[in-house]
Amino acid sequence: MGDGTYRNPILHADYSDPDVIAVGDDFYLTASSFGRAPGLPLLHSRDLVNWTLLGHALNRLEPADDFTAPRHDRGVWAPSLRHAGGRFWIFWGDPDHGIRQINSPSIHGPWTTPHLLKPGKGLIDACPLWDEGSGEAYLVHAWAKSRSGVKNRLTGHRMSPDGRSLLDEGTVIVDGDRIPGWFTLEGPKLYRHDGWFWIFAPAGGVETGWQGAFRSRDFFGPYEERIVLAQGATDINGPHQGGWVRTPAGEDWFLHFQARGAYGRLVHLQPMRWGAGYTDGDGWPTLGAAGEPVRVHRKPAAPPQPRTRPATDDTFPGGRYGPQWSWTANQGPAWTHTHEGDGLRLTCVPTPDAHDLRLLPHVLTQRLSGETFTAEVSLALESVAPGARAGFAVLGDAFSWIGLEREADGGVRLVHRFAETVAEHERDAAHPRRAPSGQARLRIEVSAGARCRFSADTGEGWRAAGPVFAAQPWRWVGALLGLFAVAPDGTWEPGTATFTDFRTHARTD
Repeated sequence: MGDGTYRNPILHADYSDPDVIAVGDDFYLTASSFGRAPGLPLLHSRDLVNWTLLGHALNRLEPADDFTAPRHDRGVWAPSLRHAGGRFWIFWGDPDHGIRQINSPSIHGPWTTPHLLKPGKGLIDACPLWDEGSGEAYLVHAWAKSRSGVKNRLTGHRMSPDGRSLLDEGTVIVDGDRIPGWFTLEGPKLYRHDGWFWIFAPAGGVETGWQGAFRSRDFFGPYEERIVLAQGATDINGPHQGGWVRTPAGEDWFLHFQARGAYGRLVHLQPMRWGAGYTDGDGWPTLGAAGEPVRVHRKPAAPPQPRTRPATDDTFPGGRYGPQWSWTANQGPAWTHTHEGDGLRLTCVPTPDAHDLRLLPHVLTQRLSGETFTAEVSLALESVAPGARAGFAVLGDAFSWIGLEREADGGVRLVHRFAETVAEHERDAAHPRRAPSGQARLRIEVSAGARCRFSADTGEGWRAAGPVFAAQPWRWVGALLGLFAVAPDGTWEPGTATFTDFRTHARTD
């Protein structure tokens, strides 16, 4: 805020299920990426408030055949990031296949090939712990009822120190059904502190739940529980699932997310104190302001840092895209073309004529980057195949896009189309108009409530296209901005479309 304070959310973008660690003077964060590739975003900060996006730890999802098409509710759920034995580790649960881990000597990689540590259905939200005192290693995970028929419990294992095998069959160490009023217990993060095993885990549901803490002298329990963060009288719903970090200055902080509909799950930072319980100072942590989330607070004690945020803009140098972008599935061959200039050159991938953007794997996406903002990109449609088209989209359970389409007579027209949540096919949102040069500057203006207005400049100045479109989330995933190019199925020479100079601008309305 420029006065020694920060305002939540510190990341107004869909970094779901965040986990954070401190390594020396640096903080690192990862988050769920579900079915997008590359996955497992990696962010860096020196003050827990200003973050930059380094890249991704996971190039492709496995098994690869399962992610050749969009799987927005599958893939990488609630990862845990740790640093132990001189290596960085990320564990996560894939609800359809089991618990996987990767590791690297550097946050920048190279990361190992994903290792399937525990196969099975419904195994989610995995978190390891290497206990420096005993030399033992442990793992805790939650359950997805949609796959296993089980939920509201946490299972613990002893684990080999190399993170490649579990040493027992697993024990239920916390059963939420035995705690009055607790339901949908998930997202555990495992720590050691002051002679206790601690598990931070949310319950009560993403939209309306709370953050709990559990402690035991023995990893396998029994555990005591306490609610340590809840919405209370604030407007910060949830608050849900995150991680504890201690700074080099000795301060304790907690990061969690808040579910905000089409904007996704936004990251908040809460002050945290140990040994200052609600009434008796009995060693439990206090999060936020007396257990309620703060909106504005003093920044963590750290050297002054420049104001930064994860990148959004891109000139696509040499045809390459930045780390802010991910495909809606594993990338296929020849979707992009490198070249000597700037601009993202996409193949107009042959696609059934009545295509549905929600089903296409070759849509390059990035998160919505604020409550209100404007995003622009230039597009040139080089493909001469009749019916070839390319566009700039807002993508979720419903979608809308604006772009260019090649006509049968060889001309190009500007089109704006959409599909409602229940619709199987898109339809026009505005009357098409000619784009004589085959080029256009495209704009999406996002206002409060993720209401999106589309416009374009085809050489005659900006003109609005169609009514306001209300962005919709996907399951577990916020709405996304997307770039795509397609040609009619069976096209022998589909050609290309080139996007240049992608820019976002903050809005004040």
